Amino acid sequence: MDKSIFESYAGLEGRQLLEPILRDFAGKAAVVSSFGAESAVLLHMVSQVDKATPVIFLDTGKHFWETLSYRAKLIDQLGLTGVRIITPDAADLSTQDPDGTLHKTSADTCCHIRKTIPLAKALDGIEATISGRKRYHGAARATLDFLSIADGRLKVEPLAGFSALDIAAYMKAYDLPPHPLTEIGYYSIGCEP
Repeated sequence: MDKSIFESYAGLEGRQLLEPILRDFAGKAAVVSSFGAESAVLLHMVSQVDKATPVIFLDTGKHFWETLSYRAKLIDQLGLTGVRIITPDAADLSTQDPDGTLHKTSADTCCHIRKTIPLAKALDGIEATISGRKRYHGAARATLDFLSIADGRLKVEPLAGFSALDIAAYMKAYDLPPHPLTEIGYYSIGCEP
């Protein structure tokens, strides 16, 4: 991928970045969402641009029921029509995690068969992936760019520059529901184990 593409989107963030990306990569862009603690903001922005945008959700089989309920609520409230629920390969599960307890002995292998492999298959043919990662989450994300190239794809981070206050203000301004687990103290929500 030609790195000069960055110039086309310089200085854009949030919905102002999503609009040209979804236009320029029509049919070749997808959002990857966990429907986690702050997912509503990016999903709302996407719904304002194109409700049919592919949104990939990796259903690992290990999510909190609250996340699955929240996913259904956001899909309905935002009118998202392109959500793709991706599950692990049944053969991989039967050979590598037949009793569903692999996470107890090898979390990395569990994630590999439940997330990495299914995501790679789901992204076949996709040229731009969009996620809701933010710099304020710290560690490796502290220097997150709005645009980068990873695995031969354009990686788009429209919320990279948003702060926790920006996220809260956006959710309030658009009356977006919080993930139910944030109300009991969860800041990051993945698989239940």
